[in-house]
Amino acid sequence: MYEVNSSLEKPIYVQLYEQIKEDIKNNLKAGEKLPSIRKMATEYKISKNTIQSAYNQLYAEGYIESHPQKGYFVSENLYENFDKFEEITIHKKAAEKNIKYDFYPACLSEDIFPKKTWLRLYSKVLKSDLNLGIYYNSQGDIELRTQIAKYLQNSRAVKCSFENIVITSGFADSMHIILALLKKSITKIAFETPSYRVAKKIFEQNCFELEEIPVGIHGIDLKTLKNSKANLLYITPSHQYNFGVTTPIAKRIEIINWAKKNNCYIIEDDYDSELSYNNRPIPAMQGINNNKQVIYTGTFSKSFSPSLRVAYLVLPPKILEMYKKEFDYSFSTVPIDIQKTLALFIKEGFWDRHLRKVRTQNKKKHDILKEALNSKIGKEIKILREGSGLNLLIEPLINIDFEKLKEKAIENQIKIYTRDLGNNRQTLSMGFGGFKENDIKKAVEIFEKVWQKVKKKEVD
Repeated sequence: MYEVNSSLEKPIYVQLYEQIKEDIKNNLKAGEKLPSIRKMATEYKISKNTIQSAYNQLYAEGYIESHPQKGYFVSENLYENFDKFEEITIHKKAAEKNIKYDFYPACLSEDIFPKKTWLRLYSKVLKSDLNLGIYYNSQGDIELRTQIAKYLQNSRAVKCSFENIVITSGFADSMHIILALLKKSITKIAFETPSYRVAKKIFEQNCFELEEIPVGIHGIDLKTLKNSKANLLYITPSHQYNFGVTTPIAKRIEIINWAKKNNCYIIEDDYDSELSYNNRPIPAMQGINNNKQVIYTGTFSKSFSPSLRVAYLVLPPKILEMYKKEFDYSFSTVPIDIQKTLALFIKEGFWDRHLRKVRTQNKKKHDILKEALNSKIGKEIKILREGSGLNLLIEPLINIDFEKLKEKAIENQIKIYTRDLGNNRQTLSMGFGGFKENDIKKAVEIFEKVWQKVKKKEVD
């Protein structure tokens, strides 16, 4: 039914994920059962872990549901949404083919990836005594884990060895592993609000009770956290996902003390910590806690390449023991040739050089976008988040129709993105990472014309 090709650069689980997603959109019915992981693995002669990764991604995006002891099924409410948006989606896709400038909030420019260096190292790996005919340890390549451990110790003050690290195929994969390990002990999950919607969706789909913890200028509200009955906290302390605020060291210690006192765990998502342009980021919470209460998660997607699908977990000793028992049967979800190449890339010093280049280039783009927006519509907007990451978070100080703004933007060959902060607070998340420096001002000039047109209609 599906085709997989191990000779392609695209990982097998991504090939499967994309084909199953199209099958769901075009052929499968709501509630229809998907083949079991065991059956798929046997039919396609690939590991069960590869199938699991494909299903995990579909699950995270809401295409499928999981029913304990029964398997995976096409989501019941999916088709209602497809029917609702099918006509408008077709129209948008036709219009979006002509997009000239895209303000996607989490994008790196094409020229930032070190292709020549990567290909040279990849060739070196393939010419080595690498055995592609065996399954590899579920935790991932030892050399890559060793290099990540050294990097985290030096740059983020994370206390770990290669033994604590698990290589995963992305954020969703990391979350599914954590929840699988803690499902018997979790009663309620506390998380920042507004939060990373993918994280929230994964928690909801796993049927956990959730408690929202408001975020202020110094991070989450401690009083609300302490009054909650949660025994797992998801937090982005280095660069809060929406507002970009950094949780101060004193508050981090209080959060860790809460976790110790209540025998809870903390998922520290070190989101965007590498992309800080004005200040050196505060050391990770995990290091303060001496690797006991905090489960640390990171990814190479934002600073290197989202296409490689490489992320990692740093597990505390107790959780690590649980992992070894629970995932003893499984194998690494990230292709071993990719892992070996990345390990070599870090070991030979290219990773540090690459990060310096990424920070330098994106700091320039950040400043150009900020200056351009302030010069054009500065009196009508408030910049809520700046100084890190790959986008600016913009809140209008005037009434403006966001849907019309997006529609008119597409008509003028630019694409913009909105973010709902709750309590009727609509914002624009304007990315700069994917732009060439010379194009940012041109894009803002077009955006400003669109803004003025939509604003005028609003006033009229």
